Amino acid sequence: MQSEVSRIAHGGKALYGARVGILMLETRFPRIPGDMGNGLTWPFPVLYKVVPGATPDRVVRHKSEGLHNAFLDAAAELVQLGADGITTTCGFLSLFQRELAAHVEVPVATSSLMQIPLVERLLPPGKRVGVLTVSAASLTAAHFLAAGADPETPVAGTEAGREFTRVLLNNEERLDAAAAERDILDAGEALVAGHENIGAVVLECTNMTPYARALSEHLRLPVFSIYSFVTWFQAGLAPRDFGPPGSGQSRFLGEWHER
Repeated sequence: MQSEVSRIAHGGKALYGARVGILMLETRFPRIPGDMGNGLTWPFPVLYKVVPGATPDRVVRHKSEGLHNAFLDAAAELVQLGADGITTTCGFLSLFQRELAAHVEVPVATSSLMQIPLVERLLPPGKRVGVLTVSAASLTAAHFLAAGADPETPVAGTEAGREFTRVLLNNEERLDAAAAERDILDAGEALVAGHENIGAVVLECTNMTPYARALSEHLRLPVFSIYSFVTWFQAGLAPRDFGPPGSGQSRFLGEWHER
């Protein structure tokens, strides 16, 4: 007769099954599917926390002045709830990378810009990464250095467009997605035209992700976004279980705990 198997469950978290915690800016602009602030974007559950006072203008144009403790507290709250890793909804928050990781003591992926060194190593010799951003005037060498990236990385912004930057940084409630896409395609064209040997594009702005496919097809280049970064990040926090024989026949037996 088969012996009885333990079915003890272990706790310690407030919420389960969502490994990634997302620090949200305080916004009211539309977050369409593909935007990381839209829960339908993700193929896995996530936890959200809005950081009070973290408006787009304050984070992008004013380097998150006065928000240091608010971000640390919000990240700690997500970890306390059950997040095993933290990310954010703005690439400009690379400035808080080291402090957030030290504060919460779990993996932190603040910015899509952190992909730049890896993507550059994927490219053929002589090719380099270019970055699209919501505000080229605000993206400084400090943001790149905090992300572990070359501060001389080529950059183009969408400020010259008529929709995308205005709606996001002014936190407007109406977005013409077709016009926003056109702004991003135009910025991509300017990036490639203004800099030689662009072999791939990294989107600084997390709100550009819904347009990544159109941009890639338009430029005929790989495009990496916060979606590519966080899906990779989550795959490390919760590796896929391929079942037996690699995971063993009895993977559902014995005591249970999430981490």
